[in-house]
Amino acid sequence: MRNRVWIIILLVVWLGQGEIGGSEISTEPMLTGGAEQFSVASLAKGDREMVPTSDGGRSGWVVWSRWEKLAALIAIQVRRRLPWLARCACAYSGVWGRGGARSKRQGRKATGRGRGGGERACGQGHTQAVGQSQNESVLEPHRWGLTTEMSLELPERLSDFWQRYYDCFGTKTRNEGHYAYHYLSGLLRLESKRNYTKIALAAGVAAENIQHFMTNSPWSGWRAIEQVQEEVKATPALARGSVLVIDESADEKAGDKSVGAGRQHNGRLGKVDMSQVGVFVAYVNLVQPDRAWWTWVDGELYLPEHWFSPEMAELRQQVGLPPARKFLTKLELAWQLVQRILTKGLPFEAVAFDDLYGRSAWLRDKLNEANLIYMADVPRTSQVYLEKPVLGIPTPKPGQPGPKPTRIQALNGVKPLAAHQVARRTDTRWQRIRVRATERGQLNDPFAVRRVWTIREAQTEPVQEWLVIRQEAKNRYNYAFSNAPAETSIHDLAWLKCQRYFVERSNQDAKSEAGWAELEARKYRAWVHHLALVILVTWFAAQVKAEWAQQALRDPTLHQHCAVDILPALSMANIRLLLRAALPLPQPTPEQAIAQVTQHLVNRTRSRRSRLNRQGVLHPANAPP
Repeated sequence: MRNRVWIIILLVVWLGQGEIGGSEISTEPMLTGGAEQFSVASLAKGDREMVPTSDGGRSGWVVWSRWEKLAALIAIQVRRRLPWLARCACAYSGVWGRGGARSKRQGRKATGRGRGGGERACGQGHTQAVGQSQNESVLEPHRWGLTTEMSLELPERLSDFWQRYYDCFGTKTRNEGHYAYHYLSGLLRLESKRNYTKIALAAGVAAENIQHFMTNSPWSGWRAIEQVQEEVKATPALARGSVLVIDESADEKAGDKSVGAGRQHNGRLGKVDMSQVGVFVAYVNLVQPDRAWWTWVDGELYLPEHWFSPEMAELRQQVGLPPARKFLTKLELAWQLVQRILTKGLPFEAVAFDDLYGRSAWLRDKLNEANLIYMADVPRTSQVYLEKPVLGIPTPKPGQPGPKPTRIQALNGVKPLAAHQVARRTDTRWQRIRVRATERGQLNDPFAVRRVWTIREAQTEPVQEWLVIRQEAKNRYNYAFSNAPAETSIHDLAWLKCQRYFVERSNQDAKSEAGWAELEARKYRAWVHHLALVILVTWFAAQVKAEWAQQALRDPTLHQHCAVDILPALSMANIRLLLRAALPLPQPTPEQAIAQVTQHLVNRTRSRRSRLNRQGVLHPANAPP
């Protein structure tokens, strides 16, 4: 009876607020029924975006929600306070949303009694029933642990996440951390063109404010990155089995006046182009394949050597490059990033990188001296010795003409082989290794490993390493060197060899899903700020995916129903869709659309005038264009 009275009071309050109205920004107490702390008055006001207010979001919210969200809110509270209804709600969540009757009909169509339902939904499902849930369609969301509450909770999860980092966005005089929330929300909700203007439009703030916050405001992006690293270090699931994966990412749209821009190799395009290149560290953990973690944890901008010439001094000052910054090669940057991770104490068991870095004996030696295991991809032409060479400078024979030998050579007649030649030798033993299960099946390729010797420039002692060869297709092989202990099994080496796949996943998430590819950074500070917020987005997504995999009550019969051993995890695109359902992007009014188009035309006109001025072309005010 008490619970029923509570529901009646909730409805009366909401109806009263709808009649009386209220301020656009609600500063009244929130409902405290659990994670879904929405203001009833704000829900009654209609479609608005839920973002922090100008005082940092600590006093109230502007809520964007459609009328049907009230029904979902009531359902949340009912489930928490009326256990006798919880089972019904879990059995059929659609009854609480808009169009309950229609949802019931859709539910019936999705079951095995309709076309394409039941066992046929997975393509390879079993026909026999396994309990009551086996008769339900795999399209039933609750079987996957997906509920309306999950979507409605995401805005609060994002807010809580942002609040943890709020102090990172402060300066000596003020804290404009609410712009960081707008930027994070924009990166997560927008699907493309996540530049300053689009993010500002989505947030309903001036684009100049977002641009100033990212480009000129002196808050520390490195402080936010270090806090992410501290949280990674404190996460129990990452205490063992993690791997650092180093790679680079190039932005081919960089102008020649952007910090670090230059004509340099763009790995993604496979050619030399005007690019802005960064070196990044991804943090990967695959101890539990169905709960994989990956996120960016650090990065640094690569500056070509010509940027440190005297002629570039003025431009270095214009883009805000720190005076202490010195020229470092990409290899030196990679080693510097590993050292920073070591200093912060993040747990990891190996370092993996592609052949740009792997071919460097200097970088491999640095990691070996630090007692760090590496798996370094190398070119197919990399030279190895199957027998230990005795190195030295040959002694010239008496009376032999020609200059005196100075180059270190193998004195015992052992000849080097290219890695691809080793792969085709008859004494190279291959073994098919099931590395791990993946969403696309099994990673189950042939591998061969051999102990080999490699030589270093100006050193008379060869270094023994593992040569790990993976056959990905009939005539496609790739190769890697590793300093793993001699007793390491082929299974462990194969597992480590396949970690680099996740740098591609991390880069894809960061570039395509988290907005790194839409970078607008002429100044160094803007580059660091964008990096910090993209890292925050990837870390937020990693936490949401891991918590959902751990806490979602997925139907245990789904594996058998769909005839698979691993169910897919949430993707960043899934998170974006769920978040946008609770925080829809605003649709402009006709007046706002006209104002935006006008601003766009003005910006293009000013851009043309600026180019004409740089070209020295002067036009009188009354001259035709």
